[in-house]
Amino acid sequence: MRLEDEIMQKKFKSEHHKLLVNIIYTGNWVNAGSIKFLKQFGISPQQYNLMRILRGRHPETASVTLLTERMLDKMSNASRLVEKLKKKGLVERIECPDDRRKVEVSINDKGLELLKKIDGYEYEKNFKNLSAAEAKQLNKLLDKFRG
Repeated sequence: MRLEDEIMQKKFKSEHHKLLVNIIYTGNWVNAGSIKFLKQFGISPQQYNLMRILRGRHPETASVTLLTERMLDKMSNASRLVEKLKKKGLVERIECPDDRRKVEVSINDKGLELLKKIDGYEYEKNFKNLSAAEAKQLNKLLDKFRG
């Protein structure tokens, strides 16, 4: 559906202004879909992102600093997310015996199983309206947009 119809706005100051509004609107649309999808698994998109980072490093651990640097949502509090995932039994938090401020995190078997379960769904089906070539082109344009 066209942006104009979605937000009931007929005119924009310019194509660049429309692009800005479209990117914000689309980002929120994708995020809302992610929240809805991941809710059935009892995790948030930020928790999912953190768990995927940990899976990519498994069996190695990751510092909270590294998780913060690699997270998609730079406004997320990685320490708080780790604690929530720990309470759910999905990750392990390992304190350094010499420096209690230093913490390493690893995903455990239960966390890996949950990710495997999520992977079984066609999470990318939201993008079924785009061909692989169109998705590649859009990826290039978004990379170019960010500079």
